[in-house]
This record gives sequence, C-alpha cells and structure tokens, in this order.
Amino acid sequence: MGNRLSKIYTRTGDDGSTGLGDGSRTGKDSLRVTAYGTVDELNSAIGMTLAAGGVGDDVREALVQVQHELFDLGGELCIPGMAMIHGRDIDRLEAVLDRFNDDLPPLKDFILPGGGMAASTCHLARTICRRAEREVVALSRVEDVRPEAQRYLNRLSDLLFVVARVLARRSGHGEVLWQHERRPRGAG
Repeated sequence: MGNRLSKIYTRTGDDGSTGLGDGSRTGKDSLRVTAYGTVDELNSAIGMTLAAGGVGDDVREALVQVQHELFDLGGELCIPGMAMIHGRDIDRLEAVLDRFNDDLPPLKDFILPGGGMAASTCHLARTICRRAEREVVALSRVEDVRPEAQRYLNRLSDLLFVVARVLARRSGHGEVLWQHERRPRGAG
C-alpha cells in the first residue's frame, strides 16, 4: 500500500493544478484529469446502483469487480505510461455480459432509462461510461493512452445496458419501451 493520507487538504491545487500519479502537475481541466475524473464519477454511479438494493448477488459480484477495475483504470489514466487494465479484464466483461444477456429476450424496441431505482441508476452509469469513453478517446488523440482503456469502457457500457435490463425485470417494473408511434409524424 502506498502513502496514507493523514491530511485531506494540501492547498497545492488552489492554483487550478493537480498532481498526477507520476509526480508531475497539470491543470485540473486537462483532458487527462477530465477522463479519470469521469471514470471516478462512473464508479460512484455504480455504487448508487448497488445501494439501490435488490440487485441480486450475481449483479453485485459483477459490479463490485467492475468498481475495482475502474479504480485501476483511474490509476492508469492518472499515471501516464501505467498499465493496469488488460485484455483479460475485457474478456471477463464479455463473459459476464454474455451470461446476463443469455436470459433476456431479444430487443425489438429501444429502451428508455427507467424500470425501477436500480435499473435507472444503472442506465445513468451507462451514460457516464459512454462519456468517459469519449473523454479517453479525446485524450488518446493528444497523449499516449493504451487501447485497453477505451476497449474496457466500450464493453462496460454494453454490460451496464444489459444489467439495467436485468434489474428492470427483476424489480417487477419491467423495461420502459420507447413508443415511436405515440404521435403523428410532423406534429409539433
């Protein structure tokens, strides 16, 4: 374990800069800080899904593992050149995704975010995941970022979509389907 924080505030960021894991400093609005900050936000949203209750042991186990991996991903993004997310992590996500998706009926309509508190927060986590992915892509255009980071987030957003479907069904609320023919075309 690294250094323990005995004091939470340091005042070193009062000038709008922050320290990266390699000891260098950068602006708090840099693409790198934005990317790992959104990964942290995603981890918090997944925590909300778990706190909503009724997720089941299988979903809880999968999402807690994801939370640990997101912490690793944040570390990788915070320390330029660090490698903490690997192909095996992406393979594991795909296996979990396939397992949850096997019991779901095929999609015939778009699904709106909803279906109970746990499903709704999982949909929120999915959208935050997509934003984190976009931010990692933006960062990769100007700095070196391992492709595993982007692949992990891409696969994770798929998993979160499937888990949201599972949670909506388990809660008894069911999935909220988009009603594309709810009003005549061209109506204002």
